[in-house]
Parts: sequence; structure tokens; C-alpha cells
Amino acid sequence: MSRKLPSLNALRAFEAAARHRSFARAAEELHVTPAAVSQLIKQLEDYLNTALFRRGNKQLAASEAAQAALPLLSEAFDQLERAVAQLRSSDGRGPLVVSTPPTFAARWLVPRLDDFQSKHPEIELRLSATRRLVDFNLEDVDLAIRFGNGEYPGLQVERLMSEAIVPVAAPALAADIRTAADLARKPLLNDEWHTSHQVFPDWDTWLASQGVSPEAPLRIRHFSDANLTLQAAVAGLGVALAWHSLVADDLARGTLVRLLDVAIATDLAYHLVMPPKRASLAKVMAFRDWLLAQAVLETPMPEMR
Repeated sequence: MSRKLPSLNALRAFEAAARHRSFARAAEELHVTPAAVSQLIKQLEDYLNTALFRRGNKQLAASEAAQAALPLLSEAFDQLERAVAQLRSSDGRGPLVVSTPPTFAARWLVPRLDDFQSKHPEIELRLSATRRLVDFNLEDVDLAIRFGNGEYPGLQVERLMSEAIVPVAAPALAADIRTAADLARKPLLNDEWHTSHQVFPDWDTWLASQGVSPEAPLRIRHFSDANLTLQAAVAGLGVALAWHSLVADDLARGTLVRLLDVAIATDLAYHLVMPPKRASLAKVMAFRDWLLAQAVLETPMPEMR
């Protein structure tokens, strides 16, 4: 089907001028002269047979029709930009873009990346740390690491690591903790994101599961996400409930100690997720193989109690 559209350059000039309400600022963005912007918009107005701007002495105002069309046109240019990015990376050239949860990136993935880069110096790796699910059809992302139940319809999914919840503390704080009742007398760190989403139990619930009814009010310090909570635990500010994989390195180094040999099993795990059409790209296969090998090398899951 043939599309009858005006000049793309004229549409770009109009969109920029309407967004900035200025020919001069539009010209700066497009790296042309204000006269060139004015000429392109005049071409568009002639094509449409309508005025797009009301020109005052110092004020540039878009017509009502132009104001209504502006959001649609801005979104169209955003879509074009994403489409071009996808075309640019469709042959496998360009950087390898990996989307990953921020805390997993900071505490597990980044400390291991030097090994990947030493084995694959030819691959430029870019990490995008975000909790939200990416749209592979619209975003320039090759693969994602996601935490959940593994249900991602239409995507290729491989399980990396199962997870369990363990209580941890800095060695000095953990030195005299022998029972859950001892733990209840210590400062406790609350990861608000996990407890508010009911992924982690709150401390009252966890202690009750250990048969403890605290004799005094609990001393709880609140943090907005997991990484802050675990940093506070390493600093000795209190006892934290944590995903085992996210504290595995701290446990190995001795900066954190696992308490009471207690772990809560979950059905959740980290997964490698990608569109099937990208799975055969050399850079994707290299990262996938490396990542799966790293997961196999992980500290064994704790025995559940």
C-alpha cells in the first residue's frame, strides 16, 4: 500500500519547532539554520494547505490541529528511532545489550564480568539495570536476566539459579547469636520492596516461624531496596533476610555470616530470557554459555529448614 506523506525533514522540523515553541531552538536541535526550519515548515503548510503556527512578535504558537497532532508525531519519531536501532543490531554487530535487575547486577553479575571480558574482548557489553520488563520488539536489548517463575510467553527462557531466603549479619554482630531468640534482640533490617511485595516475610512472621515471640519491641531499620539493605548488613547495622545468591560472595569473603542454618525455599529463580531470533547471534551465545557456566560454579543452595 502506497503511503502519501510529506517530506520527512519537513515533519521533523515541524515536530521540533512545535515542541520547543521556537524555530531557533528547533534549528539548534536539528543542526540547521532557523531559516531552513522556517522554509521546511512553509513547505509542509503548503502541502497541507493550512497554517500550522500563529506567528507573533516574540511568540510562536501552534494551531489547535498542530497541537493535537504533535504527540502522535513525537511518538512516531520515537518509534522510527527504535526501529532503526533494531535494524542496526539485527545482524549481530554492535554492543551486546543486557537488561538485568539492579541488585543482581551490582552484587552478582558485575563482580564476574572481568572474566567474561577477558574471554571475549571483542564483545562490547552494555548493562541496563532495571526492574521493569523490557519490550524486545521496541527496545535495543539482546537478552535479559529476570527473577521470577520463568513464565515469559514468546521468549526463550533458561533457568540460571534457584533462590532461597537466608538470615545474614556481619561477623561482629553475629558472634553471640545462637538462637532465633538471640537474633530477635539485635537490630533488624527491613527490605521494604521485598516485604511490601510479599516476597519476603516481615520479621514478626519470620520469628514466629522459628517459634519466637519477642519479649520486647523489635528494633527495625527500614531500607527501600535490597542493595541498600545488604550494604547496611555488611556495615554491621543489623540482621537482614537476603536472597542466597546475592550474599554468596559476602559469605565466601566472610563479610557476612549466615545465621542459624535456616533457609526458606522458594519457587523463584533467575532466568535468562531472550527473543528466539536473537538466540543464534554469536555475541548472545557467548554470553549465554559464560553465564550458565558461572551459575554452575555458584555456591550450592543451602539445606532448607
